[in-house]
Amino acid sequence: MTKAALRSFLLADARRLGFDAVGVAPGEGDVTAAAGLDAFVGEGRHGTMDWMPETLERRRSARSLWPDVNSIIVLGMNYGPGENPLAILARKDRGAISVYARHRDYHDVIKGRLKELGSRLIARAGGDYEMKVFVDTAPVMEKPLGQMAGLGWQGKHTNLVSRDYGSWLFLGSIFTTLDLEPDAPGRDLCGSCTACQDACPTAAFPAPYRLDARRCISYLTIETKKPVPAEFRVAMGNRIYGCDDCLAVCPWNKFAQGAREAKLVARDELKAPRLEDLLALDDAGFRTLFSGSPVKRIGREKFVSNCLIAAGNAGDPGFLGAVRTHLADAAPLVRAMAVWALGRLAPDEALARRPAALHSEEDERVRSEWHALDEQDAGRP
Repeated sequence: MTKAALRSFLLADARRLGFDAVGVAPGEGDVTAAAGLDAFVGEGRHGTMDWMPETLERRRSARSLWPDVNSIIVLGMNYGPGENPLAILARKDRGAISVYARHRDYHDVIKGRLKELGSRLIARAGGDYEMKVFVDTAPVMEKPLGQMAGLGWQGKHTNLVSRDYGSWLFLGSIFTTLDLEPDAPGRDLCGSCTACQDACPTAAFPAPYRLDARRCISYLTIETKKPVPAEFRVAMGNRIYGCDDCLAVCPWNKFAQGAREAKLVARDELKAPRLEDLLALDDAGFRTLFSGSPVKRIGREKFVSNCLIAAGNAGDPGFLGAVRTHLADAAPLVRAMAVWALGRLAPDEALARRPAALHSEEDERVRSEWHALDEQDAGRP
């Protein structure tokens, strides 16, 4: 088949499979992105994500990962919310879960369709061609590749921005030995806008186009297994899994649309879940509620610890019962954040409990939270 005929088939079949955006990048990909990655890792901005430096060499270019690749098909699937995702931040009795995690895990939705699309494209082309598919599970620079393929541009918040779908695109890629005509790269249209930088609750952007993951609420609530540093807990508010602030305020979202893929439409029970219910989850309940969701991967211990921070920030004594219960939780991380939440909701009670708690508590993370109550109390007006 001609390149033009293959392109027509690719576009039509991608649309049939539910992809909203498609483009082609050259096989070498965006090699210039490696410099930014080197700085990110070299300055330690990756935090505890040790897989970043471990896979650094393979991320430098697409051909570092697979030398035979000639073309990279980058596909986007829209997961736009049907409402303003920031509205829930005012509801202190509810937990805010990032838009991307309110429905079926996108890896499960996209990967099989990439395989089907790639296989059909190669069969249509004829010849001895090969392919590999990736959905955020390999050392692939998805966002720079998305820009190279013309799907949009990497904005000042470091995420891909689309003229048609704003900030709400899941990305997947098909690496292939097929020789396809590449698209023109996306052009940066951020201009002088700093809305995403200004909106960040924890000042995680030291400069435009640069992210310090160590300060990012998505990293703090998902990636790191360590306790959230005390300096960021109040800023988290009721964000219990991820953060959408920098994405949601982007002016290009005025062109965004709701997801058309049914599996990426938010589940009602995850749009604004009650903190009271989430704090009551045992391991089995957690697994049941988040079955098929990316939230399940962080585990009940990390998730409930995030919910305890939200409870402490709520300022509602109604959460004290749950907080007291979690002071005796089997998981040290949960106990540690229960101490912090108790110090926020009932500081006098927390100080009164401290001597007995320190006598029996052996975990250093929990002990440090009991000791830190003095600093917490000193910071009150």
